[in-house]
This record gives sequence, C-alpha cells and structure tokens, in this order.
Amino acid sequence: MAVADKKIIEVAINELTAITGQKAVATVSRKDIANFKLRKKMPIGVMVTLRRERMYEFLERLVRVALPRIRDFKGVESKFDGRGNYTLGIQEQIIFPEINIDSITRILGMNITFVTSAQTDEEGYALLKEFGLPFKNAKKD
Repeated sequence: MAVADKKIIEVAINELTAITGQKAVATVSRKDIANFKLRKKMPIGVMVTLRRERMYEFLERLVRVALPRIRDFKGVESKFDGRGNYTLGIQEQIIFPEINIDSITRILGMNITFVTSAQTDEEGYALLKEFGLPFKNAKKD
C-alpha cells in the first residue's frame, strides 16, 4: 500500500504524532521483496517510542478515552509474549479523539506494544491491570 503512494507514510506520521504528542518516524524495509514491489530502505511503516511522562499520559488517554470508543468493546486479549510484554492491535485510528474524522483519507491500524520491566507474564499482567487496561478474560489471582 505505502509502496505505491508515498503520501500514506506522511499522513501516518502526522496522525501518529497527533495521537502520541511526540514526532513519529518512518520505518524502512530491510531487504528487497519482489512480490510486494518492495526495495531495501523504502519507507513502509511509522513508529514512535514513548517514555516517562508522555508514556503515562498516552496510556491514560488510551484506557480512558480511546478504548471505550471501540465498537462492541468487551476488553483486550490477555496474551503476553512470555517476558511480561504486551502488544495490542487496533484496527482503526479514528478511536483517538485527536484524529479529525473528516480529514482522514483511509483507515489505518496500529500495534501498541507495552514493554514492561516485569520478568514474567503474570507480573506484566498485574502491572497493566493496575494501570487500568481492561482485559477481556480476567486471570484468576
């Protein structure tokens, strides 16, 4: 998608910057893949790393404002990576109030990864649960 239209990356950078409050950067491909018309070092995605105050601010806005705006929301999956880190996939960026629905040209999804200092999934789950992340199937304590 972004290979054919360079403007998609610019739009994604602007939207992610608006959502997080920190400048987003483009990610580039590491190798050529002919089937996807992809060349090495072509911009193919956008990312931002949040730490300290901005991270906590984003987490609070995610939990209190954005997640409740998802249609038929029943909570997030409680699947961790085995080391206490958690990744959450979001299908559409319009759940964030910073995005003006009239100005979007296409629906973009995103992955949000919480890298915690927890050593185990149980510790990571407990930490994110305390931060207010609404898990679907609550684990037995």
